[in-house]
Amino acid sequence: MLRPLSDNPGPSGGPTPNAGALCVGAGHGNGNADHVARWFLVVVLLALVPALAACSLPRTAALPSEVLRGTDAEGSGIQVVPVTRASIESIAAWPVSSELARRHWVNAGASPVARMIRAGDRITLTVWDSQRDSLLSTEAERVVNIENVTVSPSGDIFIPYVGEFRIAGMTTDRARRDVQTRMEVIVPDAQVQLAVEPGANNTIDLVSGVARPGRIALAEVSPTLLSVLAEAGGIDGGLRNPLVRLQRAGQSYTIPAAELLGNAERDVTLRGGDRITVEADNRNYIALGATGTQQVVYFERERINALDALSTIGGLSERRADLNGLMILREYRAGEVGQGADSPDETQVIFTFDLRSADGLFAARRFNVMPGDVVLATESVVSALAQVLALFRGVTSAANI
Repeated sequence: MLRPLSDNPGPSGGPTPNAGALCVGAGHGNGNADHVARWFLVVVLLALVPALAACSLPRTAALPSEVLRGTDAEGSGIQVVPVTRASIESIAAWPVSSELARRHWVNAGASPVARMIRAGDRITLTVWDSQRDSLLSTEAERVVNIENVTVSPSGDIFIPYVGEFRIAGMTTDRARRDVQTRMEVIVPDAQVQLAVEPGANNTIDLVSGVARPGRIALAEVSPTLLSVLAEAGGIDGGLRNPLVRLQRAGQSYTIPAAELLGNAERDVTLRGGDRITVEADNRNYIALGATGTQQVVYFERERINALDALSTIGGLSERRADLNGLMILREYRAGEVGQGADSPDETQVIFTFDLRSADGLFAARRFNVMPGDVVLATESVVSALAQVLALFRGVTSAANI
């Protein structure tokens, strides 16, 4: 045990010759111990780096290897399809049920059609009679008005001295001639004028999606769909990629508004009882992972390709995303699989894209995103390693190394 210098006299009463050296040596020993301890901590942390890399550190996306793990096993039920220019043609032939549902449209064109009399319409007859002894008119008044004769549910009307007969399904002009012929029995030289006030069955309902929704009575010549939309103030400009829906005789027909407005052959003549709704496009896909945003994204136009989808959500994260790890997850119906080259092999399919090459970029531009798809931008391994190194730097800084 070393004692203070004053407690170690030398032979001549002076200090021990090597005492100072011993004290100095003791001081260097303590400094070396601290230095060794710090470097020991460094070695331990370096040894933990692989373990930390293997851990699931907080991040917003999985690595490509994590998503695809187990998909190559037999019976996984998941098909992985690389999207390239060579494969895009066969993929484009796979089932696309949503497109068909949005283009189920009536075949009839917009040629003029005379309005038909239907149950509920109200008829007004004006009869001119020149006979002196007429059953209908008098000497003072040779014109007789028979007003508000309602067409019965069976399609008939009743006229005094003539009886009950059917006029539903006739045009106004044909009904006038028919009434005049029937009245010749009692008024041989009668001249008949017939006017129709449309009832509920001869109106069109504009339910929603226009500036002035409401009920419109059919004119004598039935209007077209575009003319009725114009009369109602046009389609609401705030609707996202609007869809026009026509309900007729228990059937529903739909068409994108842009296609209706851009193709004159799609305009149709309306009939009594038609119901029109204009609604926003509710198709959507889900954006996840290393992208500018993670949310449900609605279609802003009729078709969106993979590159459109990426640009809509702010693109890939430049610090985290793997350009070789863009994936689109899609589910098909059971009846749509296993039909050969024109269908997938499994109901669950992962489409993978390599955005590092021209081939992958051109293929992504031709690949259409479907409603319900999940657009997943996986994370780069480099990003995960950067997290580990940042953690290491934090620890070493705290240890004052």
